[in-house]
Amino acid sequence: MNRSQLRLVAWEMTQACNLACVHCRAGASCDPAPDQLSFEEGLALIKGIAQVGSPILIMTGGEPLLRADFFDLAAHAKKSGLRVALATNGVLVTPEVAGKVSAVGIERVSISLDGPTAAEHDSFRKVDGAFDASLRGIGNLRAAGVPVQINTTLTRRNWVQLAEIMQLAEGLDATAFHVFLLVPTGRAKEMAGEEMSPEDYEKTLLEFYRLSRRTRMETKATCAPQYYRIMRQEAKKEGLEVTHETFGLNAHTRGCLGGISFVFVSHRGELQPCGYFHLQAGSVRERSFADLWENAPLFNELRNFALLEGKCGVCEYIRFCGGCRARAYEIMGSYLAEEPYCPHQPKAAGRRPAAPISTASHPLPECSSSSRGTYHHVEE
Repeated sequence: MNRSQLRLVAWEMTQACNLACVHCRAGASCDPAPDQLSFEEGLALIKGIAQVGSPILIMTGGEPLLRADFFDLAAHAKKSGLRVALATNGVLVTPEVAGKVSAVGIERVSISLDGPTAAEHDSFRKVDGAFDASLRGIGNLRAAGVPVQINTTLTRRNWVQLAEIMQLAEGLDATAFHVFLLVPTGRAKEMAGEEMSPEDYEKTLLEFYRLSRRTRMETKATCAPQYYRIMRQEAKKEGLEVTHETFGLNAHTRGCLGGISFVFVSHRGELQPCGYFHLQAGSVRERSFADLWENAPLFNELRNFALLEGKCGVCEYIRFCGGCRARAYEIMGSYLAEEPYCPHQPKAAGRRPAAPISTASHPLPECSSSSRGTYHHVEE
């Protein structure tokens, strides 16, 4: 595995949070876990990441701003050569906090809005006033010159409002708009029945594609790897070649990045393919970050596409999609199973590839290394 392939690291700095979101993948609570990485262990983690390369470090939670040492750790990460992004719910972002975010050099802040009005958003967040507080936080960041990314988790209750939420993001002068499709992990397991059907996923992602073609914002679909199939299918219909000039950063990435160019570090220092994929490859308290990233069997299995089962294993879009491994694990019981929410029928259904398809022999599309390409893969 080439070290340079690591593009994104999300560090769950704490599970403590000031909200109680119904779709929280972490099942966050009011108080920090007693076994979260200490300040010294955080410094060691940052050093370990920097030894592998210079990926974007997404400092997430819970609510990372609840850590008193947040800005000290963010400053250390910047000094170590990492590009730093912050994933926050925005409620705690006062003008003073926004000023500190700018001074430290955090390159982007992502904040979630799950509805176009307070009623819809607050029903997700379970705290009255969360919507208005997040809007104030966004305004404070923009006033401080910090780029803001709006994230939206789509479920049955809000997918029909996608265009309205996207319009709101544009009105807030957001740099980027990313949609997340619900993965039933953490507290989101209690939302049984709120996932969209595979057909509705398809319709929603097709609408997202069409809306994305008309906006100035950078757009991305996360936990929805089939979007990169849809993007190519629609581009072909329109006679377009998928290049940076026509599709921006989406032309350089793929669907599921977990264990391939993205890794999630839990509040206890455990490495996972992503925040929704609750299998650990090992802990930085026991092995070095570089050793785990390069040698953990879990990651190396995910990098070998020949191991994918069902229609994912024979799909003509395998290099661009790969299916959601977290959703396959939660619903199908195997992280190598086919994506359960994709209705696409591959042309090669019924037969396996003639030879293994691996990252070694078939290099993958990768995320841009520019600061404008700060992809955020975890819900705060």
